Amino acid sequence: MIKIAVDAMGGDYAPKEQVEGAVLAIKMIDDIEITLYGDETEIRKYLTNEERITIVQSDGVIGMGEKDPIFAIRSNRKSSMALALSSVRSKENDAIVSSGATQALIAGAHILVGRMKSMKRTAIAPLIPNVKGTSTILLDAGGNIGIKPEFMVQQAYFAKVYAQEVLNIKEPKMGLLNIGSEPGKGRELDQQVSKLFEANENINFIGNVEPKEILDAPCDILISDGFTMNIAMKTIEGTAKGLGKILKQELKRGFIGKIGMLLSARNLKNFKHRLAPEDIGGAMIYGLKGVVVKAQGSSRSVGFYNAIRQAALIVRSDVLNKVKTIIESDVS
Repeated sequence: MIKIAVDAMGGDYAPKEQVEGAVLAIKMIDDIEITLYGDETEIRKYLTNEERITIVQSDGVIGMGEKDPIFAIRSNRKSSMALALSSVRSKENDAIVSSGATQALIAGAHILVGRMKSMKRTAIAPLIPNVKGTSTILLDAGGNIGIKPEFMVQQAYFAKVYAQEVLNIKEPKMGLLNIGSEPGKGRELDQQVSKLFEANENINFIGNVEPKEILDAPCDILISDGFTMNIAMKTIEGTAKGLGKILKQELKRGFIGKIGMLLSARNLKNFKHRLAPEDIGGAMIYGLKGVVVKAQGSSRSVGFYNAIRQAALIVRSDVLNKVKTIIESDVS
């Protein structure tokens, strides 16, 4: 059985959506057991099935707006997030899923789970939908504001294994997010990374990719530093929401528009789902000794279920050991 820890108190709608997502995961996935960390009284209000589900009482919650995440983790070791993270370090669980504060989860993962010895920097890597109907890995989406080129090579290895084992892409293509597609473009960091990727036989590097191509990228993995990629990711999210509102406003204009809205209701619903990150799952934090998956803070039950499903697949595919083998052989 794959054992998954769930931070039941982290997120905008905790613990209701986390508990319902866990119950759905148990129903849909046969080889998992779930431990819910949180306020047992609150959890039981929404727990309709205790099959393969255990509750561990926690004391306190690390808030979504925490300004000092390292202090918050160290001073709240009995919080739901801290207890769930610690259970992965102690091997009580194989993975943790949390929709709590991102920086607190990253900080807590470093302190309580630990970084893989062979990885110099961790990274957070969400999946975004693309026009092909599949997903593109965005790396790093905010874990490292500044980073060395050689550390990005290690992150690229991790993303490659993830794409192969979790997304079933045999030879994943890697692109570098840059201001132009021509070789030699960008900052010194981009130019150095490009040279390292081009010379590395373990990376299927296709070159620079412009931001306008993100949703229709010619690659499976898109990489940059955390500052650049985080801005790009949030711009896409905001643009998608804004376009959806504009489209809805225009369809409501006049009688013909309203008829068109009724006739295209199903297509509009499909459009919304294709852009919804909840339908994909969570973002794995690369480079840790255990599997840590960050679900969206606003996750509803289906989104949290998908994050649990993703965590189980990562464990089942033995991603961490496969990454470790590649990185250690590269160093040697």
